[in-house]
Amino acid sequence: MNKLNLYVVDDDEAVRRSLGLLLLSRGYAVQTFASGESFLSAIRPQDGGCVILDLRMVGMSGLQVFDELRLRSSPLVVLFLSGNGDISTAVDAVQRGAFGWLEKPCSEEVLLEKVKLALARAAVVVAMADAQHKAQALWDKLTEREQEVARRVANGDSNKEIARTLLPPCEPRTVETHRAKAYAKLGLGTPTELDRFLRDHGL
Repeated sequence: MNKLNLYVVDDDEAVRRSLGLLLLSRGYAVQTFASGESFLSAIRPQDGGCVILDLRMVGMSGLQVFDELRLRSSPLVVLFLSGNGDISTAVDAVQRGAFGWLEKPCSEEVLLEKVKLALARAAVVVAMADAQHKAQALWDKLTEREQEVARRVANGDSNKEIARTLLPPCEPRTVETHRAKAYAKLGLGTPTELDRFLRDHGL
């Protein structure tokens, strides 16, 4: 599994320092950023983990950073920091996919528990992304004709029916060859396993 990262993005230096020191004291390798722009320029698209993101900042707001992360299909789990006047905005962000929010000022116990839960969620997201990447890599090893036959096999079609309706048509024996190669490349053995593989990974 890829390493899980932990970030704090807040333009308030005092908040940044206190959160950073607290998380470091609990063994977290945390990185802090003074702006959304600097944070976005530093991370890679595949970086997984959790970002504690202030809602109101000079320059890009927390919501704008959140939207940019979504545009990048980032696997990062987002925890928002919000003041009293930002709670409705934070709740709206959660409804749009953020993991949660923390109200300023936040107790150490609440923060640490929320970070623990967020990183647990991040581990699941990263594992799912890894599985998807591996599945796509396996699928890409198939030729276009093998992929076409595999989809038809997963749909329950017989070799004879597939051979008759392929363009151009071919012999059932040829379909059987494509089928066997697809099974071998994907490490599968039955139409049911093939159907589950395609459904689970959106292929």
